[in-house]
Amino acid sequence: MDDQQSISNLLKGKFGENSILSEQHTADATPTLWVGQEHIREVLRFLKNKQPHPYHLLYDLCGIDERKRTKRNGQPAADFTVVYHLTSLDGNEDIRIKTPATGEFPSVFSITSIWPMANWYEREVYDMFGITFTGHPNLRRILMPASWIGHPLRKEHPARATELGPFVLTDQMRELEEADLQFKPEDWGLKSHSENTDFMFLNIGPQHPGTHGLLRLVLQLDGEDIVNVVPDIGFHHRGAEKMGERQTWHKYIPYTDRIDYLSGVMNNLPYLLSVEKMAGIEIPDRAKVIRIMMTELFRIISHLVWLGTYAQDLGQLSPVFFAFNDREHAFDIVSAITGGRMHPNWFRIGGVADDLPIGWEKPMQDFVNYLPKRLMEYDKVVMRNSIFKARTVGIGAYTTEEAIEWGVTGPGLRATGYNFDYRKKRPYSGIDQFEFEIPLGKNGDCYDRSLLRMEEMRQSLRIIQQCINQMPAGHYKSDHPLTTPPRKEKTMYDIETLITHFLSVTWGPVIPAGEAMVPIEGAKGSNGYYLVSDGGTSSYRTRIRTPSFPHMQMVPLISKSYTIPDLLAILGAMDFVLADLDR
Repeated sequence: MDDQQSISNLLKGKFGENSILSEQHTADATPTLWVGQEHIREVLRFLKNKQPHPYHLLYDLCGIDERKRTKRNGQPAADFTVVYHLTSLDGNEDIRIKTPATGEFPSVFSITSIWPMANWYEREVYDMFGITFTGHPNLRRILMPASWIGHPLRKEHPARATELGPFVLTDQMRELEEADLQFKPEDWGLKSHSENTDFMFLNIGPQHPGTHGLLRLVLQLDGEDIVNVVPDIGFHHRGAEKMGERQTWHKYIPYTDRIDYLSGVMNNLPYLLSVEKMAGIEIPDRAKVIRIMMTELFRIISHLVWLGTYAQDLGQLSPVFFAFNDREHAFDIVSAITGGRMHPNWFRIGGVADDLPIGWEKPMQDFVNYLPKRLMEYDKVVMRNSIFKARTVGIGAYTTEEAIEWGVTGPGLRATGYNFDYRKKRPYSGIDQFEFEIPLGKNGDCYDRSLLRMEEMRQSLRIIQQCINQMPAGHYKSDHPLTTPPRKEKTMYDIETLITHFLSVTWGPVIPAGEAMVPIEGAKGSNGYYLVSDGGTSSYRTRIRTPSFPHMQMVPLISKSYTIPDLLAILGAMDFVLADLDR
């Protein structure tokens, strides 16, 4: 009996035969069960607390507009679907629960009483699809302005600017927008005063150097102490998921570079792994190692940006210049190999865009030899600095249980001492063939999260060194017919291959109907693309699960009773990127 059948029988025995509407087989082999709305909360609560391997982590929650989908393969009738991705970290397994919703503007039950972190996710589904969640504590838009008309991820909503009339900012609209920006504490359940004091409300952002982009934090203050924080996000939202519905599978790859824009090709990888899983494409060993080498190089690049800017946030000016200079060394290598820098858009369906250039080993080896000494200097100048330690030790601490409850992954989770890294637990692209350690913290505070990233750079260097030493021969791209575009050396030998190349680049491959999500260990936490294909040349639904979204939602919890300078230390140690947060 497979895992899906086993868990289905367990739930039927617990909640009755009618509790499971259907069992769905998916390309990623994740057990996927359809549960009726009348049972959804009790089923999810049971899965969260069941033994021996409870699904404590609500990895993702999203919606799907099913109304134009043609290949549903016996799934229950639904106008919309709400999808819950659950993860058991102890059992290292996932389950996908779906509930159907019917009607033009349907309603489902909120699960914020089970997972508080579902708050933002349900607000996003409401914002994007118009699905309401009964029992949600404060259901309002989260990414779009309050004045926005329509719900962007519904199929009838325009996808292109050319489908809309010209924008005109009238005086009436300006007044409306300005009124929406006025913060009203009572709208968020906040009091303006207590028995002993009147609270002050202070804006940090949207324009503030400590937020590293457009992010608004409204602080409720009792003197200098933070009582509560209300994050206002969405300033960077640009419809990255909507774009996935109108670009071909191949042409969407450059858009992924701009999600966590500090991690370059690391954004390409989870998207392509999901596409390749649906298409049944096997990747050559050389392409796998090239991918690992480049993603680990970008992990270092991302961490260097964090290191320099975080030190600057806490009052040190020199490290940001040194760290960015070291980042330029890495970008020289990226440029020599891919032709690009921050957003090289170099990975392809089935492999990479081109083979490694002649002589690539020397600059890569020089960088591997160069950086360890620099990291030792950063340890001395930054990590052992008494002021830095005073600003970070014991600040913004949380437990493993709190981290999992709020969806924290990556260094933020491992800083609490919990050992879960997708590279070890669910190896992808042949990463299990490499030797490296997973650094762990103890206290879950800002300092431990900083220490972990420093050590992760050293471990990434270990992986890159092994890539240099053991780079296999062979092709850099699969021969599968859905690989795009075909390898260049084959396109000029016969007319059939040339035609295939032309069609693959212009129309894109037709990916079989199905769905898949293959999460990876990104620089800031777990990153995954949940893709749904209706058997066409573009995605029917592209869902991007980013680490910054749940991490930012946790800020109010770990900032209470601290001061504003502490809040900036907490934000910096989180290592978020606003394009990763807003998509």
